[in-house]
Amino acid sequence: MSRIKVSKTVAKIEGKKRKEWPVVVYLWAFGLGLFSYVISRFALDGYPHPYHWISGLIAGLAGIPIGWLWYRWRGDVF
Repeated sequence: MSRIKVSKTVAKIEGKKRKEWPVVVYLWAFGLGLFSYVISRFALDGYPHPYHWISGLIAGLAGIPIGWLWYRWRGDVF
């Protein structure tokens, strides 16, 4: 048997990787939310202003799973 000693610091560093969201998830959430807000400003012009924000928020939240599906299917944008 060999007497090579293996350092365990590499295993600790790999285990502590930060879990960050891919850029494509942020792009889908922000883009879909902004697009929905702008469209609802025209379509819901006669309604109170919170409806525009709510539609942007709902679309932004819907963009998160769409972004993850895009990431699983196509990968990240960078």
